[in-house]
Amino acid sequence: MTSLCRMPCNVFTLFVKEQSKYLKTNIRRCSKLSTNENASTVIIQGQVFQRDDMTTLTPKIIEKVGRNLHNQTNHPLYLIKQQIINFFYNRFRHLGSPLFSVYDNISPIVTVDANFDSVLTPKDHVSRKKGDNYYINKDYMLRAHTSAHQSELVKSGLDAFLLAGDVYRRDHIDASHYPVFHQMEGVRLYSENKLFGDNSNNTPMFENGQRTAEKQQFHTLQAAKTLEFELKTTLEGCVQELFGTDIETNWIDAEFPFTHPSWELEIKFQGEWLEVLGSGIMEQEIISSAINGQKIGYAFGLGLERLAMILFEIPHIKLFWTDDKRFHNQFMVEDTTSVKFQPYSKYPLLIMDISYWCPPGYEVNDFHDLVRNIGGDLVEEVALIDEFVHPNTKIVSHCNRITYRSMERTLTKDEASHIHWKIASEAEKILNIEVRKI
Repeated sequence: MTSLCRMPCNVFTLFVKEQSKYLKTNIRRCSKLSTNENASTVIIQGQVFQRDDMTTLTPKIIEKVGRNLHNQTNHPLYLIKQQIINFFYNRFRHLGSPLFSVYDNISPIVTVDANFDSVLTPKDHVSRKKGDNYYINKDYMLRAHTSAHQSELVKSGLDAFLLAGDVYRRDHIDASHYPVFHQMEGVRLYSENKLFGDNSNNTPMFENGQRTAEKQQFHTLQAAKTLEFELKTTLEGCVQELFGTDIETNWIDAEFPFTHPSWELEIKFQGEWLEVLGSGIMEQEIISSAINGQKIGYAFGLGLERLAMILFEIPHIKLFWTDDKRFHNQFMVEDTTSVKFQPYSKYPLLIMDISYWCPPGYEVNDFHDLVRNIGGDLVEEVALIDEFVHPNTKIVSHCNRITYRSMERTLTKDEASHIHWKIASEAEKILNIEVRKI
């Protein structure tokens, strides 16, 4: 018969023959798990979009739009966001007011042009892959980064701003990855007078030169180095605000389509070097296409979940989405500097395997998305534990181990097996996989 799972005997044995009829009956009752991919439209927060061949959205992802965890008071993501805002408010002021403006409620629905083209992402860049993004259709998508709003905010006349929001990327299922997470973006632009002060008359920012590892062709070396100093000292101060003045930092050269030169900042935390943000000098083409003024600037982006998981010692990213008061009450304090997440319970896990033949053009993230859409946050991890190519047909076989666990209660064997059967059934129908037989 068809093998839907191969489980370690000491964890959970599914008696397929005895339960198959019962399970199939209950699967039909799980209508809310339907992917509804036959619908011709996608509705997101009251907006209606036509589906097409680029559509990758699922109901589970649409449910997350508008949750805005980063704006929920005392949520750990909100606390991290506010600490960063307070640092910039206190450090940079103009005529007694904060220099940086803050935007944290911009819709995540953006055009493909805004998400990629406005920040100079090449048409063939790997980050545009259908398998890695949540496309609404060929023209619209859920933003993959907060940089999607960078150009429009610069066009509005802003020289210094912070932007926080939810971003969406198709990814694997494990403790540190989730299809929705939250970023914070920062941009600051400088005129010659602001960058060089009293020396601005004798120190130009622009030249018609060569692009090197240290600068863009439009910038003088002195302008690039001065801006680099401003960027790095600012961000080092920011991480010191979060992790303490004794934190060790290290800069690593990086590459991003929208900045050059670019760097990632690492911190040494509990003996390990951890990357916490990306940054760089904005590509002059982005600035020049948005404003007519002669300005240069820097930009940076960081993940709020990553910082919160490090700072508060939160072990699994899906905890940020729980409604359990035992989680949220731990962060309802005036001083969060000493807060460390205390596990309130450890419910047992259930492990099930599924082996199948992959069809031509198979995308790993398609399978993970389907699992998320059906199992939701009851799925803790999906791990590829075996892969081989048939010697005659050359067809690829995958065996994925799916770990099920609820953060709020004990998940029953029947519940997990119902979800597992549904995953196998829908994967065969939607992804055209062939579950392996024994």
